[in-house]
Amino acid sequence: MFKSIMPKEYKFYDFFDNHIGLVYEASVALQNIDTNASNLIDTVKKIKELEHRADDITHECTETLHKTFITPFERQDIYSLIKKLDDIIDSIDSAASRMSLYGIQEVRHECKAIAGILIECTQALQAALLGLRNIKRPVHIKEKIVKVRELESKCDIIFKDALSRLFKESDAMLVIKWKEIFERLEKSVDRCEDAANIIESILIDNA
Repeated sequence: MFKSIMPKEYKFYDFFDNHIGLVYEASVALQNIDTNASNLIDTVKKIKELEHRADDITHECTETLHKTFITPFERQDIYSLIKKLDDIIDSIDSAASRMSLYGIQEVRHECKAIAGILIECTQALQAALLGLRNIKRPVHIKEKIVKVRELESKCDIIFKDALSRLFKESDAMLVIKWKEIFERLEKSVDRCEDAANIIESILIDNA
């Protein structure tokens, strides 16, 4: 009863909103990447900078969680959600960094397609996270969760088709390089679904 009348710390919503905004920026940068030497270097650098800024938000959110007595919802959910958002941008950064490291000469259309899905996923997550501020009206949030799951299924199809075509090629080194890149891109979309699942769990717990 005492906890119920204590003021809650609502800064966590800002952490979520600011973080997913950086994930969105990284997704857009990834879709715009090409193999022009200067563009590739500049884009990978930009994504790395966004990833560092996202790390700072994750760290600040975690530190605030340690110092806050009353939170808007379960502490573990806050921690899990900010960490999962960070996993998304980590995977985007990992994929982009490998494109530069491996000296990729051509950006495959599947890479652009998955980046496009990432943009849609992050937009849906942005809306869902904004909706958490008014958690007693969950319909709009649920729609965005469903949208992320649909996009993840679409990504799975693109990923499997990409690998199927890749494994028919004769350049073994190129196959290894692109397999790693595709796996990290697919993982980033998987992490979007993980974040959506956490948001859904928050809705259920606070129904």
